[in-house]
Amino acid sequence: MPGFEVIGAEERAEVEDVFAAGGVLCRDGFAPLRHGRHKVREFEEAFASAMGVPHALAVTSGTAALRVAFAAAGIGPGDEVVTQCFTFVATVEAIVESGATPVCAEIDETLNLDPADLERRITPRTKAVVPVHMLGTPARLPEIEAVCRRHGLLLIEDAAWGCGGALAGRALGAWGDIGTFSFDFAKTMTTGEGGMVVCRDESMHKRAAAWHDHGHENNPALPRWEDTRAGSGFNFRMTELQGAVGLAQLRKLPAVVAAQRATRDRLAAAIRGCPGVELRPAPRGSEETADALVFAVPSREAALACRAALVERGLATKILPEAITWHFAGTWRHITPLAERHGGRLEQAFPGSRARLERAVSVPVLVRMPEGQPERLAEAVTEALVKPAAGVRT
Repeated sequence: MPGFEVIGAEERAEVEDVFAAGGVLCRDGFAPLRHGRHKVREFEEAFASAMGVPHALAVTSGTAALRVAFAAAGIGPGDEVVTQCFTFVATVEAIVESGATPVCAEIDETLNLDPADLERRITPRTKAVVPVHMLGTPARLPEIEAVCRRHGLLLIEDAAWGCGGALAGRALGAWGDIGTFSFDFAKTMTTGEGGMVVCRDESMHKRAAAWHDHGHENNPALPRWEDTRAGSGFNFRMTELQGAVGLAQLRKLPAVVAAQRATRDRLAAAIRGCPGVELRPAPRGSEETADALVFAVPSREAALACRAALVERGLATKILPEAITWHFAGTWRHITPLAERHGGRLEQAFPGSRARLERAVSVPVLVRMPEGQPERLAEAVTEALVKPAAGVRT
């Protein structure tokens, strides 16, 4: 599942280096005290290089990364932003906080944004599209990108679950005009809390950097307390301690993702032949982060039975089927702009997606898989799906 499993001496050494060099914990200023240490800047440069993009900006969370991205893109009141109805609630919250109107589209068999339904949701007010790589499986980016080009829309990737993944040889998060990442404690790499915004356009990056820092343009001709600014902003600056941990975690990211894929493949092999199980498909050319093993079963009742059988054996499920209210827009009646945009009847707005999600089960994937987990998974799924069917009389 996440980078927290491999936190160790490397992270400690990077943090101790901050204190050894003067203990300056903020990203900017205090040059005489910090002795050349700029961990956040180093982290940004290393992350940009790893993702194959020229610009990266570290922020306080994945949610903050989305909000900063929308500000840099000039998204605000009067605009609509289309995303998928299966995501974390933060994707829609960030749209609302920007002043724009969120619009959700159905998901396809990958459990990510359906390009066909996306096109149906576009209006003259649409300004951007936000695909989300849920649980580490890439969205169908070539098709989504084509829709954006046809309609002149910005493509903003929510790669909160996609860090370390790729599609067709290009890093997830590096396909769009802007990409956003989360480094919370349950992600492939973590800084406890934290996030990153990446882009190719220098002017976009400058707007993002200023907005995340109260409008500071970091004009080299002026001291910070007299800095120039072209607009207001907010404070979403990452701290030096987070940047230090991020540097160490980034170096471990390839090994973490490789281990997760190996674990996921072993778990998938254990249930591949079980009647009633359909493994989640991925687009051609996908390099998944393998955050979870996701599979579909014949019904909602079967999914709940799988969960019960897994819990009985000391195993867990992740998001599906139990945490759907945090991740399915059809339950977010508390987000008024979303509910109003979908006619006030969110529970009926995404029938195809609801049907897919109710039949889905996800099993978290660990870097260090406990002994016997594939066998216990197979036993649980067999008990839930095969044994009840065998006892049915006709």
